[in-house]
Amino acid sequence: MGKEPDALIVSRSDYKDQLYGFWLGQCIANWTGLVTEMDKIGNIGEIRTGPFYTRDDWGKPDQPSIWGEGLPSGLSETIDYVLIGKDSIWGADDDTDIEYMYQHLLHANRTSVLSPEQIREGWLRHIRQEEENFLWVSNQTAFDLMREGILPPQTGHPRNNSNYMMIDAQLTTEIFGLLAPGRPDVALKMAHLPIRTSAYADAAWISEFYVSMHSLAASSDSEKSIADRLIWMADASRLNLPDSSYAAAMYDFVKMHYIEGSSWEEARDAVYQRYQVEQQDGYDLTSKNLYCNGCFASGINFAASLVSLFYGKGDLRETIKIGALCGWDSDNPTATWGGLIGFMIGKSGVEAAFGTNLSDRFKIHRTRQNFENDGIDTFENMAQKGIDVIDHVVVEEMSGIVDFEANVWRIPKPHAP
Repeated sequence: MGKEPDALIVSRSDYKDQLYGFWLGQCIANWTGLVTEMDKIGNIGEIRTGPFYTRDDWGKPDQPSIWGEGLPSGLSETIDYVLIGKDSIWGADDDTDIEYMYQHLLHANRTSVLSPEQIREGWLRHIRQEEENFLWVSNQTAFDLMREGILPPQTGHPRNNSNYMMIDAQLTTEIFGLLAPGRPDVALKMAHLPIRTSAYADAAWISEFYVSMHSLAASSDSEKSIADRLIWMADASRLNLPDSSYAAAMYDFVKMHYIEGSSWEEARDAVYQRYQVEQQDGYDLTSKNLYCNGCFASGINFAASLVSLFYGKGDLRETIKIGALCGWDSDNPTATWGGLIGFMIGKSGVEAAFGTNLSDRFKIHRTRQNFENDGIDTFENMAQKGIDVIDHVVVEEMSGIVDFEANVWRIPKPHAP
């Protein structure tokens, strides 16, 4: 990546390697986080899960989740990384499958901005209606509304979707940031409707925070450490959160603990106390008497994700480890940062971090349907589709240039408002 006076220069070949790293890093983090998903959510209401995990629990036996019927996840006997070798295949999960679907829809429709009709048609074609369909809370409600003929963004509006404040959009739309390198303004335009398919207000703003961070990765200073680049990306994205929102307050609160030198466990415990016990900064979900005290909610999981972001300091393994131990819906923050850091360090960086020969295949039909090749894909092909989509975005949305001879994108800087 380089810069001209009025343009960002991005290597298409390097970016393809980084997109491979995104998918691989996201899968590692997703499946590692699933080991501890919903094991620890606090002790408010009927469900009481005991003390939260700490760093000392890494490598120790996995404990049952709130729905585990007394049994651990079965993915790993101990709390540890889940790695899939070359002789096997990564399975899709809700942290990867709708992102995969959105990239496919952009590619198939040769567009940069999906219409409400294209989103609905894609959901109805690729998501199972009756059997286990791996949709949860707000996404399931949005899907039910689509089946009734309702289109986004009405599928995510509070008057239709009582689950609008849940986590769903956070884990299904980050990829739009990567599809608009260095231009969060364009990324947010592309992601606006997909986010509001299942989110509103704080849940939507938090999703936009993640999209912005992913877009800014391409324009962050590659001469600086991953940790410093992530802080810059996060602080820049924080500016888009309304100051009156609980999302902004959560960001400032977690960062304050990080700057003041609290341990990550102390910061996580402070998040639990402030937001689930005391219901500060307008985060009042505890008073709503939701199942598991809103453990799937956008807000509490955003705060938890920030703990792993700051304290992971750009180290892929450490960020995943902290995310998995932090609590609540732990596969989602791990997948978000695993994918983003995986993108920043690329395929070889992810492989070097884990020192093993990892599978390059992906089975989208574990959770979705009606894709080619019986739902078996490769990260190489998924990355190439991303490049094809970006080629279109650079020309149509950025008025930029795809220089095939130099194999780079020449991306104009956004105009000042």
